[in-house]
Amino acid sequence: MTPETLPSWPDAAASLIAIAAGRAPAETVIRGGRVVLVQTREVLDWQIAIAHGRFAYVGPDASHCIGPGTEVIEAGGAHVVPGLGDAHMHVESGMLTPAEFCAAVLPHGTTSMFTDPHEIANVLGLPGVRLMHDEARMQPCSMFVQMPSCAPSAPGLETTGHEIGPDDVAGAMAWPGIVGLGEMMNFPGVVAGDGKMLAEMAATAKAGKTIGGHYASPDLGPAFHAYAAGGPADDHEGTCEADAVARVRQGMRSMMRLGSAWYDVESQITAVTEMGLDPRGFILCTDDCMAGTLVNDGHMNRVYRHAVECGCDPLVALQMCTINTAAHFGLERELGSISPGRRADLILTSDLRTLPVDRVMALGRWVAKDGALTATCPHLDWPDDARNTVHLKHDLTADHFAIRAPDGADAVTARVIGVVENQAPTKALRRTLPVRDGRVEGDGDTCQIALVERHCATGGVTNAFVAGFGYGGRMAMASTVAHDSHHMIVVGTSRDDMARAANRLAEVGGGVTLWSDGTERALVELPIAGLMSDRPAAEVAAKAEALMQAMRDAGCTLNNAYMQHSLLALVVIPELRISDLGLVDVTKFELTDLIETT
Repeated sequence: MTPETLPSWPDAAASLIAIAAGRAPAETVIRGGRVVLVQTREVLDWQIAIAHGRFAYVGPDASHCIGPGTEVIEAGGAHVVPGLGDAHMHVESGMLTPAEFCAAVLPHGTTSMFTDPHEIANVLGLPGVRLMHDEARMQPCSMFVQMPSCAPSAPGLETTGHEIGPDDVAGAMAWPGIVGLGEMMNFPGVVAGDGKMLAEMAATAKAGKTIGGHYASPDLGPAFHAYAAGGPADDHEGTCEADAVARVRQGMRSMMRLGSAWYDVESQITAVTEMGLDPRGFILCTDDCMAGTLVNDGHMNRVYRHAVECGCDPLVALQMCTINTAAHFGLERELGSISPGRRADLILTSDLRTLPVDRVMALGRWVAKDGALTATCPHLDWPDDARNTVHLKHDLTADHFAIRAPDGADAVTARVIGVVENQAPTKALRRTLPVRDGRVEGDGDTCQIALVERHCATGGVTNAFVAGFGYGGRMAMASTVAHDSHHMIVVGTSRDDMARAANRLAEVGGGVTLWSDGTERALVELPIAGLMSDRPAAEVAAKAEALMQAMRDAGCTLNNAYMQHSLLALVVIPELRISDLGLVDVTKFELTDLIETT
């Protein structure tokens, strides 16, 4: 069963009614379990009957639904929990295609996903979004797509391979798997009444779909209220209790994320656990999860466990990743609870607090057992133009990464991007850096960063400085994952190795590579849009772990530092970022000089 073949509730209603009334047999009956009803926060010794990918009967005794061909599952006292949903995520962040992402998360009990493919939109435009949408519709679970809203994320501060506009958004709203508008990252544009941003939100609202939010600013004054008035229905950029409270008080859903590098649940969930606010306004999500996290730690089951460890009642935490998510997207009658007519998505688990995932059903079919996938996740035939996206004007040399100093200077004061561990924001630092042979050099923990244009082969290279990684020796790391413009980010202490790393990614068609002392130490190939591999998650995770080890060997001690690396070009999150147009002061949304002059 897939979303394409799942019958609608109206089409299945006559059969579901007959089964619930005992006039026809169910395909599957589950009995002997403790059914978790997230709609009432109850746990009842009930039974379940399933047919046509949907729940037909949920009640005390389903024996009247059993016929000669009915599969009867004895749950043996296990809890029967609704399948988990991720309300905000980016498939590309896992370095996987939609098919391989589903294959990785189904064994963890995630049966519905709401993904914003704005990463591929920046590289391939609307055709890339359609490819993601089409592969998502092929999967044996519910992967919904939000139409990207901001490509580029900050017009005038970056350029992208392709752009998305209001006409693209309006047209995509008719696609069968589109559930709304992806995160509206251009919050200054919304606050200023930008016509393009308002037109995209209007097209979504007219289609009766949900507008995703992204307010990455600590300012909760009039600008925040203006953003809320514009229509975004949720936000995942909060990092403290005050952020969560402010959002739900404005009628938005506060999406609290635990990804590979974002740890924002513990600091916000106190709005529910201590302040006692209505939990209906709160949702759990991941935002960005790397393949290694998915393979080794889990997905939404990991977020759920973390919320419980932070003091959240297990039934409330379940609501935050099931029915609250469904209701937010207007899909409460379709998924998110074990109720008649809903999609038959469920987990069998032996413990409600730690949520070990014993069996998983999605769309009425068993898809995973004891941590192993038992279903097939079909692949799209990705075209050649999606696999050939790294375009350099010429081979790069060390000179392309040289930062010239003012004439006669033996030291300069430079603006430096400061990495913050486990958070998306950066700090705008100032460092006094030495000059040697007319070039500004890194010093101590400050190394070089460059953004290499890779969409149109312009030959452009923007150079700056970054601190916080802890790198030492002679090294460089390059990545064609460079949120959100997805040019090529190169960070290093050796300009020669920076050139080698950049040229290597052009050679393999995209990915991430780390070099030290002239030798490649790790490589993760990402041939699809320079963002994704169509290899299995475990294989990608192994290469990603080798990359992480190479980063540690080069002196980096940050948790999941690759995520920090890949976000250094995200020019909509304060304070300081790099783009193909220069250094960006995100507190002012304007380009700024690298070297201060007096």
